Amino acid sequence: MLRLPLLLFCVSAGVIGIARAETAATSGAGASFTVAETPEVTTHHRARPFDLGPLPFFYDIYTFRGSPGKTTVVAAYAVQARHLDDEDAKEGVRYRFDVTLVLADTSTGVVERRDDSVFVSVSRELPDDHVLSTYIEMQATPSRHMFQRVIMSDATTPGVGQLYGSYFPIPDYSGSTLMLSDVALGQPEPTIGWQRRGHTLALLPTTQFPGSSFEVYYEIYNLPFGTQYSTEIAITDAGGGERRSDFRPVSIRFAGESDAHSDAVVTELRRVETALPNGRYLITVTVENDVTGESVTRSRFFAVNRFNQRTTLMPAWPHVETPPATQRR
Repeated sequence: MLRLPLLLFCVSAGVIGIARAETAATSGAGASFTVAETPEVTTHHRARPFDLGPLPFFYDIYTFRGSPGKTTVVAAYAVQARHLDDEDAKEGVRYRFDVTLVLADTSTGVVERRDDSVFVSVSRELPDDHVLSTYIEMQATPSRHMFQRVIMSDATTPGVGQLYGSYFPIPDYSGSTLMLSDVALGQPEPTIGWQRRGHTLALLPTTQFPGSSFEVYYEIYNLPFGTQYSTEIAITDAGGGERRSDFRPVSIRFAGESDAHSDAVVTELRRVETALPNGRYLITVTVENDVTGESVTRSRFFAVNRFNQRTTLMPAWPHVETPPATQRR
């Protein structure tokens, strides 16, 4: 059985130590869990040879119906350029980092893992607050006894990395009752991103949205073809950030007709345009079958952070030492 450490050891100037603080958080499925965090690194991203240590990053994990007996698990990662080293490239500089997703079922002892790499080539160094993001996807067996580990490491400077872990039950979407997938959020008008059932979503961890305009993607399961249904997307203040006396909860309602075929899946990608100030919010999607009155709801916390002005999303590739030519730009 694969044994995973709860935290990465940080090595700096010959001293080995662990920086740790426990904070409560909530998964997309609404389950409470605990993550390990380290203080923000304040050194410039062009590190000296022995400036090794933690690599703060952000992540979210989403689940959807997968192949028979499986659940599709998608992890979105984001890191500020200030925390990465860069290296000289043919026509500028390049950033490289590796991402890993590990799913360990404690009830069966089965461990599934995926390791991918990201390569970003630009003409000059990126601003420190520029956000680089990516995503990886894998199929997993549903389990209420699953633990997840997400890892990011700086491929340019060995020894710099971070691990976060939590209890993360993976739902089973194979039933016949009305169900909703996780609610996934992405930046508007993507040119590249996660591909799902004919849609493209520029996935971004929900603490890193640079503006208040975003896209919402979710899937409705077991709504028979031709069935009339209604959907409400509501956004409420979850505390933190700026406060405005004129803020009111946002609520969008619309009607639809199921276009689900043999796989009994309805996909919806909606644009949300709203003037939200910096702060933390809760988005809730409710779908009701207008014929039977059956309804289902899913929620997710997200944050608007207008200080993040630029974000670059790059696909992750199977981990290799040197990227193939198609990965360069």
